[in-house]
Amino acid sequence: MEVENINPSVYSKAKQRAHTAADDDENLTDPFDTREIFDLIKNINDPEHPLTLEQLHVVQESLIKLDNDQNEVFINFTPTIPHCSMATLIGLSIRVKLLRSLPPRFKVTVEITPGTHASEAAVNKQLADKERVAAALENQNLAEVINQCIRVL
Repeated sequence: MEVENINPSVYSKAKQRAHTAADDDENLTDPFDTREIFDLIKNINDPEHPLTLEQLHVVQESLIKLDNDQNEVFINFTPTIPHCSMATLIGLSIRVKLLRSLPPRFKVTVEITPGTHASEAAVNKQLADKERVAAALENQNLAEVINQCIRVL
């Protein structure tokens, strides 16, 4: 496989969230927040580089919208180059990670940040189509690549 973006820009990781006593209190209601969603997806590995999506600024906390009342999570991700052929795979990896990690009550929407990819509409259409996503995950080779991307080492 030929690497499209040989020298991507690499960014520093976000600081860890401070642990508080409330984090350990099982009696408190703890709604999800954008930082928690970001923490779930930041360590997804890029399919082309030995770097995380956080390090490449493909995912950023500022591009996450969350509505706990409506049970909706909306993620924008930014491919490193406008013609990235891995955009659909990256979007699938984000979607699968969140579907596996969040309670099933959440509707997860994953889209490319507007104006950052040449095939933005086509990729967004694929990621929004439940049948296409299900069919992609039935492909053993593709499912293994996604599992490698979301595997935390």
